Amino acid sequence: MPVDAELARSWVTGFADSVTAAKDELTKLDQAIGDGDHGSNMSRGLTQAVAKLAGDTPGDVLKGVGRTLISTVGGASGPLYGTAFREAGKALGDAASADDTAFAAALRAGMDGIIRLGKAETGDKTMIDAWTPALAALDAALAGGSSLADATAAAAAAAADGAEATIPLQARKGRASYLGPRSVGHQDPGATSTTMLFATLAKAAG
Repeated sequence: MPVDAELARSWVTGFADSVTAAKDELTKLDQAIGDGDHGSNMSRGLTQAVAKLAGDTPGDVLKGVGRTLISTVGGASGPLYGTAFREAGKALGDAASADDTAFAAALRAGMDGIIRLGKAETGDKTMIDAWTPALAALDAALAGGSSLADATAAAAAAAADGAEATIPLQARKGRASYLGPRSVGHQDPGATSTTMLFATLAKAAG
């Protein structure tokens, strides 16, 4: 299934709806180990991104979302998610659509952008703990001949497992790291919103 501008818009719109519906849940998670504004900030930024959705190619759509998130969302989440969308969009270039392999590579470019900006590694109790297994599952499924719909569903499941696996971890990055051992026992809010990112991608591709 090729990824075109329509699929990209459907994905972003679904992600915005999902985050807004879970705004209070995300905020509660962030109140435990962060600034307490992850849900409200992401909901506000994604709402603005949806209002400005434009572009005839998936690359243009995702780059536009990235610019909006970077310019409207404070804290760490806006720049990190904004960078991911922007880098994924840049990797897709000007093509009218992308095949499964090109889209998977674009998502990895997005994650690499997060890593460069946040300097986080797997196990630091950040959104990378959900992104990493999600993209590994996506690549493995595509390599095994799965459709994009099935591969993104596998990625969504792996992201959810990765987010849950942050609960026993002690944070090593961001404000949560200031809490030291007291950060243990809480699911990372960024990893949680990442599960929504991949779940809504799977729905858009399904």
